[in-house]
Amino acid sequence: MTDEIRLRGLRAFAHHGVFEHERENGQEFIVDVDVRIPLGNLADDIDQTIHYGTLAEAIVAAVERDPVDLIETVAERVAGVVLDAGADSVRVEVHKPSAPITVPFDDVSVVIERVKR
Repeated sequence: MTDEIRLRGLRAFAHHGVFEHERENGQEFIVDVDVRIPLGNLADDIDQTIHYGTLAEAIVAAVERDPVDLIETVAERVAGVVLDAGADSVRVEVHKPSAPITVPFDDVSVVIERVKR
């Protein structure tokens, strides 16, 4: 059985995208993560888990780093941050609510799952 720490709706402003106006103007990205880590024998000790506040800051910093074309790449970057923090595996969803789509829409997102090797 795998336990999870979930972070929902982390918001970051970044300049990712394939179009020039996305790179120039930037936009908001929203990230959800499911951090899979055993939580059964923590002995109420923060050092035996992943500090979700510190992790949230690291995720936002990773999203706001140097621009890339694809939110798929952003998701990979976030997954690496979470796995490096000590997770066994992670599910990452990166939302791009202002994606350059010409029809009405509610959300565009990419979902990836990665396991520590």
